[in-house]
Amino acid sequence: MNMNAEVKRSNRIRTSVQDKTFDAVNVAVMLLLLAVYIWPIWFVIIASFSDPMEVQLGKVLFLPSKLSIQSYIELINRSSIWTGYRNSLIYLVSGTFLDMVFTICAAYPLSRRDFMLRKPVMVFLLITMYFSGGLIPMYMLVKALGLINTIWCILLSGALSVYNILIMRSYFMNSIPSALQEAAVLDGANSYQYLIKVVLPLSKPVLAVIALYNAVGRWNDYYTALVYLHNEDMYPLQLVLREILDSVTAKSTDITNNLDMTDQVKLAQSLKYSSIIVATIPIMLIYPFVQKYFVKGVMIGAVKG
Repeated sequence: MNMNAEVKRSNRIRTSVQDKTFDAVNVAVMLLLLAVYIWPIWFVIIASFSDPMEVQLGKVLFLPSKLSIQSYIELINRSSIWTGYRNSLIYLVSGTFLDMVFTICAAYPLSRRDFMLRKPVMVFLLITMYFSGGLIPMYMLVKALGLINTIWCILLSGALSVYNILIMRSYFMNSIPSALQEAAVLDGANSYQYLIKVVLPLSKPVLAVIALYNAVGRWNDYYTALVYLHNEDMYPLQLVLREILDSVTAKSTDITNNLDMTDQVKLAQSLKYSSIIVATIPIMLIYPFVQKYFVKGVMIGAVKG
């Protein structure tokens, strides 16, 4: 009896030591990864508030050196920044709404087992993931439709992602019990009512994830505007920041006075960091509100399907 008690006690101690060792290693690895991911963001923040020469000399590592907000003043004083913000917000909200509508309209019927064309449509969609017509045919199509230099070339371009459709389809198929559909039909609900009143309220995690994917993509997209937009008043924020950086850099090369050239070069260097902060703050503010849905939505939608 005493022997069994000693064995159990030994196993309990050994397990406890192993658990503590694992927890310690796990915490150390997580802290290391946290430092790896956080430090670049922190460096950009402190570099944007530091003297550019201090940054180039490597004196800015963990804290700002010779505080300066000249680059932020330069950005704020440019009216094009506020126009770019307005345009980006319009493209973000409108584009994300259209993306979600198209994705739901495509994913829901593909998740229904009674949809006869489900397999042919899925094959067609999967082919588009691997083969594309390219930029020139796409530009010719947009031009033929008369969408060049309009808001619709931004909103409709890339409005449907097959990857997002697959995630949402998998979620609908594996996380919404089929018994709910039978109960809804018995209560007199049609397919549209079942989708709006039953499926979508139960799909908040995956909807939040897909919305975040689309919002980040819309906010960071500058290439579409670069190709299809020619009116500077319609430029999104990212393209406006690019134009500002190019203009400041070009101005610094045209100046003959060495002192003025040095000031312009320093301003151009500082603008790079402040532009990153200005462009990323809105998305960083949105993410905490959907973070609780993020992991759950991705995992549930990607485990099966």
